Amino acid sequence: MDLWLTLGILAGAIYLFVTEKVRMDVVALLVMTALLATGVVTVPEALSGFSSQATVMVGAMFVLSAALQRNGALVAIGELLSKIRWRWLFLLLMLVLVSCVSAFINNTATVAVFLPLVIAASTANRWAPSRFLIPLSYMSQAAGACTLIGTSTNLLVDAMARESAGIGFTLFEFAPLGIVFVGICMLYLMTVGRWLLPDRGIPGSDDTEHVGRYVAELLVPAESDAIGLRREQVVPATIDDVLVLEILRNGDPVHGEAAVVREGDRLLLRGEWKQIAAVRRARRLRFDHVARDLDGDLAAGRVQVEAMVSPGSHLIGHTLAGMRFGHMYRTRVHGIHRRLLDIRQPLDHVELSVGDVLLLDAPEKAIEDLRADKGMIVLGTHKEAKVDVFRAAMSVLVMAATIGVVALGWLPIVVAALIGCAALLVFRLIDPDEAYRAIDWRVILLLAGIIPLGIALQKTGGAALAAEFMIGSLGGYGPLAALAAVYLMTAIATEFMSNNASAVLVVPIALAAAESLGVDPKPLLVAVAFAASTSFATPISYQTNTMVFTAGGYRFSDFVRIGLPLNVVFCTAAILLIPRFFPF
Repeated sequence: MDLWLTLGILAGAIYLFVTEKVRMDVVALLVMTALLATGVVTVPEALSGFSSQATVMVGAMFVLSAALQRNGALVAIGELLSKIRWRWLFLLLMLVLVSCVSAFINNTATVAVFLPLVIAASTANRWAPSRFLIPLSYMSQAAGACTLIGTSTNLLVDAMARESAGIGFTLFEFAPLGIVFVGICMLYLMTVGRWLLPDRGIPGSDDTEHVGRYVAELLVPAESDAIGLRREQVVPATIDDVLVLEILRNGDPVHGEAAVVREGDRLLLRGEWKQIAAVRRARRLRFDHVARDLDGDLAAGRVQVEAMVSPGSHLIGHTLAGMRFGHMYRTRVHGIHRRLLDIRQPLDHVELSVGDVLLLDAPEKAIEDLRADKGMIVLGTHKEAKVDVFRAAMSVLVMAATIGVVALGWLPIVVAALIGCAALLVFRLIDPDEAYRAIDWRVILLLAGIIPLGIALQKTGGAALAAEFMIGSLGGYGPLAALAAVYLMTAIATEFMSNNASAVLVVPIALAAAESLGVDPKPLLVAVAFAASTSFATPISYQTNTMVFTAGGYRFSDFVRIGLPLNVVFCTAAILLIPRFFPF
């Protein structure tokens, strides 16, 4: 009975993960609650995810990474990149630097740091950022698999293996194989990938402005030339690539015979920002002063800022009006850029999603507050970030010391990470509130809630059942076939759901398969870790892909064209190389 209950809960979880009808962390907590309520797992087993080494380590690494980001420890990298004048050398150096950083810092945090640096440096050299942002995402994923702390998936696989089979991995045990994968990824991106990468233009050039196409909301004042025109007549014939999506009157779209522009209406326009600005000038439209006090000191300088909604942001799922965004940040939102630009409602009623880019009109003094907010990544502005050299150096020293004592075997990795976080607080390199904000609690709850599902699969025999089916089909071909099946199963699942969720589902199957075959489970566990940590084929399969998708102005097909061959290369390399580094 428990087996069927577990399989039913598993099916429901997979459905919710794939359809994204409910947030992933909520799904994980629902799974944990369902397993506990049905008696499949005990209370200690249900809550074991909250005390798991993986959960604690991921939280600690968020804080350690945030200190580096907050204190500008990596800004020097952007300065170094901006000095490179050869595009191939720029790409190579970026890949090397990203691989070095992402091996020890969560890859999402790595991309969040490098994203504005790469955009600024490439733009300064008059190169399209789209030629570099997909490589940034892919390399951060490949390098994250090199160490135990490079990605939360490695920590999760290690924790589940320790709890279920009493085996685990050291800090650098993944490194020899991981370095080979980094080399493969780098070679691919420098050769084949380099020719496949699209050119989406240079922000601020004559051809394009800002990160891509925006939806803007403009007010029709009394003096506007748009009054009396129908929707299709608003854009002058001399201006291309701008579409009026809706005429909004009192917040509602106007259709039929009444769809003629009147004073006080608001128009939703979609297109390149430069062209939208041309329509605004031609028809004498203006941005609505939602609140006059947002203007602040009219003599103070104002800048346009592009800020991306980051993974795990507190802005996700909320509207600009609901959170009083303008008053919170002292800025006005002029436009929204997102993967799907079919916005048909006032901008302040649009629920924000990961990867949305907000074009903000802000006073210069608000820039530092925007940079310090973990919920947003400032992609572009004319004001440079401030760097405290002493605090930046101390943040690097704490991170290096944490890694060093673990590598030397002086302290367990969890203990070292917690001491590192304490050191950041003691030396005031990050304050407690910043530390709490640095932690992506969605990831923490996802890990804590989904770990009991892995326990249930093992406890009820569900994992053994799946392993028996796999061995029955492939057992005659030996453990290498089982490794290939485990890798493919994880890789395919990761394209449709969270990488951590797919790892939790496959780790018990991998352990059961190893037991049935009578082989060392480590090769199969490594296959799960590497397959779940490297997902290249779609922009929605991994958070770093989503981040660069918006910022680079890419199309969905760009990831399929560039990432799918790399997935195939990685799969082939994993099947051939994992047994050499981790023998059965």
